[in-house]
Formats: sequence, C-alpha cells, structure tokens
Amino acid sequence: MFLSERNMKKQLFRVKQLADQTFARAEKSEVLTDDLVNAEKRVELIKQVCTNAVKKIQAGLQGQGTDGPTIDKRLKKLPDFQLASAMLDGSSLLGECSLLGSTLSICGKAESEVASCLLTHEVEVEKLVIAKLQEVLDNDIPSINKLKKQLSKLTLDMDSAKARHVNATRHSIPTPGNAKVDSIREELDDATSKVIQCKDVLAEEMFSLLAKEHDLSLCVLDLVKSRADYHRKVLVTLEGVIPSMEKVIQNHSTKPIYGCSLEEHLRITERKIALPIETCICFLIECGLEEEGLFRIAGSSSKVKKLKNAFDAGFVDMTDYARDPHAVAGALKQYLRELPIPLMTFTLYEEWLDTTRHTEQDARIKAMWNVIRELPEPYYNNLRYLIKFLSKLTTQQDLNKMSSQNVAIVMGPNLMWSPHDDPSALGMNMSLADRKSVV
Repeated sequence: MFLSERNMKKQLFRVKQLADQTFARAEKSEVLTDDLVNAEKRVELIKQVCTNAVKKIQAGLQGQGTDGPTIDKRLKKLPDFQLASAMLDGSSLLGECSLLGSTLSICGKAESEVASCLLTHEVEVEKLVIAKLQEVLDNDIPSINKLKKQLSKLTLDMDSAKARHVNATRHSIPTPGNAKVDSIREELDDATSKVIQCKDVLAEEMFSLLAKEHDLSLCVLDLVKSRADYHRKVLVTLEGVIPSMEKVIQNHSTKPIYGCSLEEHLRITERKIALPIETCICFLIECGLEEEGLFRIAGSSSKVKKLKNAFDAGFVDMTDYARDPHAVAGALKQYLRELPIPLMTFTLYEEWLDTTRHTEQDARIKAMWNVIRELPEPYYNNLRYLIKFLSKLTTQQDLNKMSSQNVAIVMGPNLMWSPHDDPSALGMNMSLADRKSVV
C-alpha cells in the first residue's frame, strides 16, 4: 500500500514536472553529453538502414522459411521451377524424338537446376544477412529504446526532486536538521544516481551497437558473395547445356530445308540427293513432263509457298499438287535459288563463264567437263541428277515447248550466280543463258 502510494506520488510529480517543462515553467536537464547525442543519432540511422535493407531484401525473395516442408513449397513456387516443370511437361507431350521435345527436355532440366541455385541463394541470404540485421532490429534497438524511455522518466524524477528541493529550501527556516529538506535532498541524490546509472547503461548499449558496424558490413559483403556465387552457378549451368542444345539442334533432321546449305542438309538427312530436288523431280517425271511451259509458267504463289513450308516442316504430301505441276516446278526453282551456295558453286563461277567463250562446240563441251570434275561431290551429284531430268524434259519439247535453250534461260539463273550478286536479280545470268545453253 505504501509503495503504491509512493509510486502514484512519483507519477504525479512527473506529470507536473513534464507540464512545467512543456510550458517553460521549469528547465529540462540535458543528461546526455554531445558524444552520446551523436551516438544516439547514429543509432537511429543504423536502425533506418537495417529496416530498409531487410524490407527490400525480403521483397526480392520468392518466399521465406528454412524448414524442410517450407523449403519444398518455396521451390515449387519459384518461377524458374514452374518454367522447368512446364518445359518437361511439354517435352513429354511432344516426345524426346522430336526436336522441340529434346530441346525442352534439356532446357527444363537446366531450369530446374537454376531454381535450386536460387533457392539455395535465398536461404543463405535469410541466414547470413536478414537474420543478423533482424537481430539488431529485434534486440539491440528495442533495448536501447527501452533504456531511453527509462532515462527520460528518471530524468523527470530528478528534475522534479530538484525543483521540490529548491522550493523547500527557499521556503524553509534555514536551521540545521530540517527533516523535510533532508528527505527531498536524499530523494534528489537517489534520483541523480539512478539517472547516471541508466545513462551509463544506455551509453554501453549504444556503443555496443555502433561497434557492430563491422559485423553489419560483413553481412552486406555476404549478400554480395552469395549473389555472385548464385549467378556463377547459374552461368555454369546454362553454359553447360548450350553445347548440348546446339548439338541436338544441329544434328536433328527437323530443320528448315530452304536456305540451308546443301552439305548441311545432306549431312543431317543422310541423303545424297537433296529432298526437294528428288521429290519434285520424281513428281514432275510422273505428272509434268508434258506440261506446256514447265519452269517457264509460274505456278500458284500460295501453293508454292505451301509446298516450301511443307518441306521445311517435314510434312510433304505431293498428291495435293497433282493438278498444278507448275507449283512444284516453282518450289524446285525457289529451293535452288535460296541455296547459300548455288549448285554450280561460287568458286567455279569464273571458270563456268570461261567455257562460254569457246566458239567450237567440242571445245566448249570439253571445257565444261573439266569444270564439272572440279565440283565437290555433293554439288556434282545433285547437279547431275537435275541435268538428267532437264535432259529428259527436253525430249518432250514438242508437247511442253521447253527446248534446251528455253530450259537454259529459265533454269540457268537458279544454278549459277556471282557471290556479289543478289540471287533474285537475274539479269546477268539471263544474259548468259541467252548467249549459250549451259545445259
């Protein structure tokens, strides 16, 4: 009961003293030295920095928690893991025999490893960085704030006792042994002692936190190291799968045929004659030898594009073109025109031109045979296959109106052009075809 009344009395004195200080009726003691005031300001800055750092780092994480079940859930929620799952599901649907299925399988496994690396990185950041910064916010800062509040109360008690002591001394008879003045004096001494003690403890706590700047800086370094290690592992993972993906794509038979080099096409398909050349020629032998103006009359543009895309996609059904051999002939010419290196090659371009300068037919034929023997085997085989067909085509010239001269005019520009020429600009080769029948 006595303590309760005493505490209530202290509280009333605090309220009165606070009111007097608020309305400038009493002075407020400044118990903190300049060094402690500066330390207090720095503590506030560290609190602000730690709070912002924890907030921003946590915002960048995909999840939180480091126990077993939580880890599994976090992994499944990662965008990289979800992408990996989608890719592996797509690979299963397409089958690994397909090119896209194979590449999705390789990439999906890599993305799964990337997700694991990210999860490891985030867990490390939580343990090495966030936990240590949060420890400052959860322990050091609250302890300092508590001591500051306590010091504020004790300072009010001291100021109140000081004011009452001054007032009692002023109104009392100046005789020794005044019990009231002595009691207040003891209270003032006790309050002053408590203020000094609390101030020392507060200073100790603040200096202890400020001394942790080195440890906090190491936390920042750990964050950078963890990020660097994560990106390094991801880079190694991704760079490791790139050669595998390139090899699968390079060696798979599913590859656009138009615009692909002849050697590459023959290598991946294990053929000797390019698929468009053989397929189109076989069809034209069956359905087009008697067609008037074959290779000269343009086929349906949409059907030519359709056949070209069908070759590139690997779904060729020649029955759709039974009534339009001109479209098939157009697709064959386009394939020849889109070869990166023409069938008659760039390296022999000048030698082919030289053969046309011979005026005697025997000399010209001999010169041509000499150039033909210099052709690389893939180009020789495919040119020979094509020339045999064109020769067969001219045997029906009474019906198809395609003499050797006409065939040379329409086919020459698709077989030979200068490396400096645009294959679509056929003027020079047309002039050559008009002068001499290369075929």
